[in-house]
Amino acid sequence: MSNPTSNLFQFEDEIEWENLGNGIKRQIFGYDDKIMLVKAIFDKGAVGALHQHPHSQVTYVRGGAFEMTIGNQIKLIKDGDGYYVPPNIIHGVVCIEPGMLVDAFSPAREDFLI
Repeated sequence: MSNPTSNLFQFEDEIEWENLGNGIKRQIFGYDDKIMLVKAIFDKGAVGALHQHPHSQVTYVRGGAFEMTIGNQIKLIKDGDGYYVPPNIIHGVVCIEPGMLVDAFSPAREDFLI
């Protein structure tokens, strides 16, 4: 990343939702090369496929319910819960009730800015 940064303030109604398909949309909030905040909304039944990346990830569940897989553990998470994914650990999610996940990544996800 060539050290791009976000604006100092981000307003939800001014950030476009990126439609990722299959019932998932994403908004990118504040970031620099070290950290990034992202919101993702999921329709019921939407699947965040199992994947891994070199970034640390911490997520807060802001509404809904999800079946979350991290490594070989599967847990039901709901509004108010959260989780941590260490770098390079396989993880994914299935939306049980429509909701939103608020993700923080370190370092920032360059692939989201392309």
